[in-house]
Amino acid sequence: MNKTLKKYKIAILIISIIEILLAVAAVLFEYFDWFNFRTYVSEMALIAIFVGLIAVDLFFIWGVLARISKMRQKADLEVASLLGNETQEVQNFGQLGLLVTDENGTILWTNSLFSSRQLDLIDSNVFSWHPELKELVNAPANKVIHLEEKGKTYQVKYMSEPRLFIFKDCTDYDNIMNYNKEQALALGMIMIDNYDDIASETDELADAVNNVRSIITDYFRSFGVLLRRVRNDTYFAVCNFNSLNKMEIDGFSVLEKVRSAWKVGENPLTLSVGFAHNFPDVSKLNEMASSAVNVALSRGGDQAVVSKYGSELVFFGGKTAAVENTSKVKVRSVADSLISLIKSSSNVFVMGHTDLDMDALGSCLGIMAISQWCGKSCKIIYNAKNTEKKTRFAFQEAFVKEQLDAMTISPSEAVSDIQNSSLLVVVDVSRPSLTMAPKALDKASKVIVIDHHRRASEFIERPALSYIEPSASSASELLAMMIRYATANPRIELAPSFATLMLSGIFLDSNYFKSKSTGMRTFEAAEILKEYGADNSIADDYLKDEYEEYALITRIVSTMKTPHYGIVYCVADEDDIIERSTISKVANQLLQLKGVNACFVFGKTDEKTIRISARSDGTVNVQLLCEKMGGGGHFTMAAAAFENERMQRVINNFELTLNEYLDAARRSVNQKGD
Repeated sequence: MNKTLKKYKIAILIISIIEILLAVAAVLFEYFDWFNFRTYVSEMALIAIFVGLIAVDLFFIWGVLARISKMRQKADLEVASLLGNETQEVQNFGQLGLLVTDENGTILWTNSLFSSRQLDLIDSNVFSWHPELKELVNAPANKVIHLEEKGKTYQVKYMSEPRLFIFKDCTDYDNIMNYNKEQALALGMIMIDNYDDIASETDELADAVNNVRSIITDYFRSFGVLLRRVRNDTYFAVCNFNSLNKMEIDGFSVLEKVRSAWKVGENPLTLSVGFAHNFPDVSKLNEMASSAVNVALSRGGDQAVVSKYGSELVFFGGKTAAVENTSKVKVRSVADSLISLIKSSSNVFVMGHTDLDMDALGSCLGIMAISQWCGKSCKIIYNAKNTEKKTRFAFQEAFVKEQLDAMTISPSEAVSDIQNSSLLVVVDVSRPSLTMAPKALDKASKVIVIDHHRRASEFIERPALSYIEPSASSASELLAMMIRYATANPRIELAPSFATLMLSGIFLDSNYFKSKSTGMRTFEAAEILKEYGADNSIADDYLKDEYEEYALITRIVSTMKTPHYGIVYCVADEDDIIERSTISKVANQLLQLKGVNACFVFGKTDEKTIRISARSDGTVNVQLLCEKMGGGGHFTMAAAAFENERMQRVINNFELTLNEYLDAARRSVNQKGD
């Protein structure tokens, strides 16, 4: 149609020029009487000629208009044939907008939907109107895109044969969907951390506690949240998604407000918040909210966790270190529950994480000692290839080969031997992908998790017992306390060789009691192990470096760089394969340098994996920084791993994370307990 219009335009232009030239020539011939023009042509004849030309022009214009009208009618009929005989009714009922274009995108015809929206589109170019439509022309036939135009939302589909764009007005539908989404139910639980620890001092601290309660009430009500106190330290919350979304945008600033308001004592009250949404069943939402707040608690409290059904957990806060809980009641309760589960099982398997270190091995031996006291067979799931060199040598030095064979089992054999009545205990790790034998974890029906790392979004599903204590320096510390304070009569026996390896694990993870996570309980655990015959000199020998390792550590330290004041990092040669323990030692050594607040060490632990080991003196939350890179850990000790990445890309990612989140990681360091 567009080509035809161009032809008509050219024809009209040529005819107009010819007629103008003829008219000018006639006037000149008449005026000057050239070639006796007046003799041959009278004035009346001349007028008749002009009238005839005008009539021809009118007839030609009428023909052109009729031709264009016929072409438009044909286009309308083509559209009608696509939609059926009741085209107009279909368009009105379905709120369909139709645009017919030529091959260049010029709009030739629109239906009443666009004219009613006051959109004058005829002769406009559809690609200039909305550039996204050009992509739709070359897309597959079933491709649908969304467009917004003057407050309306359209779904658009393109039909190539008639060059037809079909617009479906879905504004009302989108408005309903958005309203339903905003009003969808969200449930939450808010718990006051450390409340039981100060319960005996309520008279002294009543005003401070009431102030905290007031902050909680004012904050959540300001976002339209219905709040009900169900226990002295727990609130139940009901709101819609719109309110929850606003709190997420706000970053749950109530955490900071509560922490800042607490000025009394050494252990500030903090909050653990869990919210759940995106599921229609209230019971399921309640279960998700309870799980979310448990995750917040297991990560040390002072944070909010939002659980969206079908998605990963989202964390807010977590900027303070976990406060050490010195109460023996919880330790005794967990120990008794552990013993009860062991006694009700036919046999026990225990495993740590890949690249088994001294702490993981020591805590495995702690579980074995408890199992032996219960009279149950216990096997350590052990793979020498996935064990750190020092740990492997220490294990072989502490026990003869016959003992090792009796104590251990390979991951593949464990998968075959685990029965429904078996118990699997996972220590020093809570992420399934990092365990020594993930397949054994999948097969086991009863699982116990004992860990001292902050819980991540990836977690072992539905454990029979979960004991996550981020304030502890090591898993061996937790097992030593459980062995000592379990209500066992006679007391649980622990062989000196077991106790020595457990003490070595405490040495490793507490950096010889110099780590920020070292507390009174750490020294008490060491004392307990000494009572059982632990030899601290042998425990230290297990961790001593060989000359080659010492030289390697020195070489890595020499690469130190300072991207920010008080922050340093080192990078091992990309061609070197380094054990995790060596990377950790470099980080510990860097932290001994004056003026270093936090350090990060990069190294390849195998051909495909680059690992970051991070340490802090307590003024920087390295756990927050590592989580942003996909890792985790403690406030002062964390790590992250990258698969199939180049070293430079990992360093670039680290520097970007540091630039963006370092201020947040330093924030609240003036608070006691950070």
